[in-house]
Amino acid sequence: MLSFFDQFMSPTFLGLPLIVLAVALPWVLYPTPTQRWLNNRLLTLQNWFIFRFTQQLLLPLNPGGHKWAAILTSLMIFLLTMNILGLLPYTFTPTTQLSLNMGLAAPFWLATVIIGLRNQPTHALGHLLPEGTPTLLIPILIIIETISLFIRPLALGVRLTANLTAGHLLIQLIATAAFVLLPLMPTVSLLTVTLLFLLTLLEIAVAMIQAYVFVLLLSLYLQENV
Repeated sequence: MLSFFDQFMSPTFLGLPLIVLAVALPWVLYPTPTQRWLNNRLLTLQNWFIFRFTQQLLLPLNPGGHKWAAILTSLMIFLLTMNILGLLPYTFTPTTQLSLNMGLAAPFWLATVIIGLRNQPTHALGHLLPEGTPTLLIPILIIIETISLFIRPLALGVRLTANLTAGHLLIQLIATAAFVLLPLMPTVSLLTVTLLFLLTLLEIAVAMIQAYVFVLLLSLYLQENV
């Protein structure tokens, strides 16, 4: 059973961690915008996607949160590329590592909290106690809301890690079953390969959705504090 989890171990080559290469690779795959008046089709499509996504993401945000447009869009492209590249054979998915996801989630969440405490401290602290709470419930509600506030970065990191890890495990289990059943029951193996193909399509969708959900939740946390 341990061999199924070997794919989530951070690979090394000559003592050097290859996760650094995996994290740096997404930025190499995207063309750099040029200073020309007219771009090629790929750059035009890329710019259109970035513009539409940024517009959709910042729609519910106050103007104060629009400063985060570049970093949130970059984070979305970064996570999306790493998630999809991890579905290729003989690759490593950095976003299956909880340490990396927490390293992304915790600083962004902390930045939204600090912005809220700096710009509107009364409103930010008001989230810990809903209006009209009975006096006896005030200490309990403050404790519960404080715990829920500190659980947010953990939920962000664990959600991304768990979804991608579960998908990769399912793909490996069904692929192993297809190889084992091929000489014994070819018809059942063919059905298993069909299921594997459908699951791969589902995992591509999950990779895209989880990257979007990560950034969307960060924007919602930001919306509460600007």
